[in-house]
Amino acid sequence: MTASVVRPSGRTGMIALTREPAFWVVLTLLIAGGVRMTQLAGHFFTAYPRATALSVLLFALLAVPFWLFVSELDFIEREPAELLALAFAWGALVATTVSIPGSAALENLVAKLGSPHLAADWGAAIAGPAVEEVAKTLGVVAVVLIARSQVNSVLDGIVYGAMVGLGFQIAEDIVFAVGAVALAGQGDQVQPVIATFLLRGFLSGIWSHTLFGALAGAGIGYLVVKRERSRPHRVGVAVLAVLGAWASHALWNSPVLVDGLGNGTLALLGVLLIKGLPPLLLILWLVRRVHDREADYYAGWLAGLGDPQLITAGELEVLGSGSRRAAARRLAGEHAGREASAAVRRLQRAQARLAVELSRADPEAAAVRAAAVRDQRAVLRRLGHPEAVAGPVTWRHRASTIATTAVAIAVLWVALSALGGA
Repeated sequence: MTASVVRPSGRTGMIALTREPAFWVVLTLLIAGGVRMTQLAGHFFTAYPRATALSVLLFALLAVPFWLFVSELDFIEREPAELLALAFAWGALVATTVSIPGSAALENLVAKLGSPHLAADWGAAIAGPAVEEVAKTLGVVAVVLIARSQVNSVLDGIVYGAMVGLGFQIAEDIVFAVGAVALAGQGDQVQPVIATFLLRGFLSGIWSHTLFGALAGAGIGYLVVKRERSRPHRVGVAVLAVLGAWASHALWNSPVLVDGLGNGTLALLGVLLIKGLPPLLLILWLVRRVHDREADYYAGWLAGLGDPQLITAGELEVLGSGSRRAAARRLAGEHAGREASAAVRRLQRAQARLAVELSRADPEAAAVRAAAVRDQRAVLRRLGHPEAVAGPVTWRHRASTIATTAVAIAVLWVALSALGGA
């Protein structure tokens, strides 16, 4: 249980946040961005009410699974909801309102210093990442300035960076969707909104701004947490991470491979994979690595209890893995019904909170969390499923995975075909 892996964080509430001068600076910027976005939304609803309402609805629904996934990345030491909301709001309100005029100005500069042809082909690849990645990274910096104690691992930086990127992604996609309606010049039509949703939301969302933000956030997290490293080393890693986000974004926006793979559904799928898969695999590897180190740290505190009423050896193996936690809930559901599955989830959550309180050396809070664990254990005993362990993978699980994968591929193929491979 080395402190270099994870540092115990304090509690953060809105009252505590308001004591930080940086909070009021960030709040002012959020209000200014909110006013600007409200004005823009008012213009959109006036000109294209149906299309705007649909774009807001579609992309708001798209944000839900992304939000749930990102917020669950750090299952054991979850980030406060108010800070996640602040990070999302920074991306949606501040980074977006800065980037729209900033990117346009930089593209104009590219056209003047280079040529209109260069700006048309490469303007989005040059101007977009240069402005947007800086604006989004500053959102993670804002979280650090407001609540330094909540950024105590690289994984925290990833979560906050992803949330900033998600806010930016949703707001920008709504702007692009309504912009596509205006560009079509056929009035308040919804077809351009649906096409934009399929391309920018459904097909591109998984390796878009949420991913770029997570990569930059990892660098900020490393800079803040790894105090055992020299400052030049930490700054170098942070700069490298932000440059990685910029490079991934630039490649995604670039005209590279636009015509290189030909036309059609397979060609479009190939471009999406070649441009988007490398940074996605990189961030997944990074998340897995830092998640496992953090899980081992907290598991050490629970293992030190030596009390199977609080956590068993099997549950220790399960708690640090998202897939094994899900498998434990699934096994409980199969053996004792939906109520048992829900009780296993509550037990896992209580055990995670107990681990955090133990790491904070707060006996009173730890006693409260231990009582919650015992309560859930009692529920599971009553249901005849006393231990939250993962069962073996059965043919039913494999069949379910295969069916889910087949459905996902079919939906992806329909979406690509609907866009005509263009």
